[in-house]
Amino acid sequence: MFRSGRMNTMHRGNGARIFPVILVLIIIAIAIAALVSAGRAIFGGGEQAPTTTDTSRDSLLNTGAGYSVRMTVRGPLVAEENFRSYQITVSSTERNMTTYQGYLESSLESSQLGNNQAAYDEFVHALDKTNLVKGQQGDSDDTRGICATGRVYEFEVLEGANAVKRLWTSTCKGSPGTLKANIDQVASLFQKQIPDEKKLRNKIDL
Repeated sequence: MFRSGRMNTMHRGNGARIFPVILVLIIIAIAIAALVSAGRAIFGGGEQAPTTTDTSRDSLLNTGAGYSVRMTVRGPLVAEENFRSYQITVSSTERNMTTYQGYLESSLESSQLGNNQAAYDEFVHALDKTNLVKGQQGDSDDTRGICATGRVYEFEVLEGANAVKRLWTSTCKGSPGTLKANIDQVASLFQKQIPDEKKLRNKIDL
């Protein structure tokens, strides 16, 4: 009886000593977790949002197959029958200009010419010198209804059928758009790629 009572007393004594140790360890773990969380909040730890790199300049200067640049010019918003627009697309193998009637872009006339890599290389470097792709795309990229009484200019750097970057501006003071380059310089560079450009453009009277 005495021995059994002594053993029970020892078990109770061991349990009494272990419990405070466990409690201290739990408190230390909570404190460490709190310190880590506070450190992340103060020093900006944790995962950072991924940043996107603008590769549009590299695409602009790429003279390989599949890369091209395009300018689209839209006239004032009028009746379907009277609405006019035109488009000039230049790659290392082709130069095309097409004039359109109506909002569904029914083709009126076109000029299709060949091109070579050296000529295209000079052209895109000239566009780069005008800071063609310096602008930033954003929430104002929707050009529907923009500058109803004037002209809207859209410029695209293309990889295949996909636009790597699309920037626009207009002749209306209240709608400057996202293009940061000088519109007269950029439009002139595109227009000079097509010898018959002025004749085709005059026929649609934008």
